[in-house]
Amino acid sequence: MSIVWERIHQGTRYQVRRAGGSLRLYTNGVLHSQYNATRPLTGSVWDLLTLPAFLLAPGAVQRVLVLGIGGGAVIQQLRHFVQPQHMVAVELNAVHLSVARRFFGVRGKGVRLVGADAVQWLQAYRGEPFDLLVDDLFGDSDGEPVRAVVADRRWSTLMLRHLSPHGILVVNFPDRQELESSALLCQPRIRARFASVFRLSTAQNDNAVGVFCRAHATARQLRERLKRTPGLDPRRGRLRYRIRTLPG
Repeated sequence: MSIVWERIHQGTRYQVRRAGGSLRLYTNGVLHSQYNATRPLTGSVWDLLTLPAFLLAPGAVQRVLVLGIGGGAVIQQLRHFVQPQHMVAVELNAVHLSVARRFFGVRGKGVRLVGADAVQWLQAYRGEPFDLLVDDLFGDSDGEPVRAVVADRRWSTLMLRHLSPHGILVVNFPDRQELESSALLCQPRIRARFASVFRLSTAQNDNAVGVFCRAHATARQLRERLKRTPGLDPRRGRLRYRIRTLPG
């Protein structure tokens, strides 16, 4: 693995490293993004943030909001496999935004990068709702990734406010316990607003990705749509995931 670029800004060390054909963004030694333009699947957690789009019918995901972009791997995967009409990505870290544009190619038509605090931005937002809302807000503590915003009742309700009637909310958690203790699952009034809920995981890391669907969906629907999508059939590529339906 070679270092392509490095910077220390306000006491934080940023590195872009190359591993084979992949670029990786590290912040204080914590991996925040990995992407290979010729092989969009990462075999890791970023795939899990993209897969829920296939719980909706083809063409249903037109408006996407990504909160916390790192280097922008999820944005690039969604552009490659889903082609939403409009994507907004909100990121507080100006260095991450610069790296996403410069090294990961996150720019161009249909993508708007916003430098802002995600909570404040969503509180002030008054536009159209989103078909897919991805919460990947992470920081680091002692070299370990930690969520930057607690998934409590207030934050969960705020995200729901900007989700379309058929929309899907995707939230990345560092482990299963944090997902299970979140307001999205523990608050009955919030949980009742979703017709189907899933947990996505991989053997490669401990992350648990919560998938909260306003409309009814099934794991079988996901598997069948992935089989029909070039590059996403788990039988023929590097896509490895586990999905579990969570009870209501």
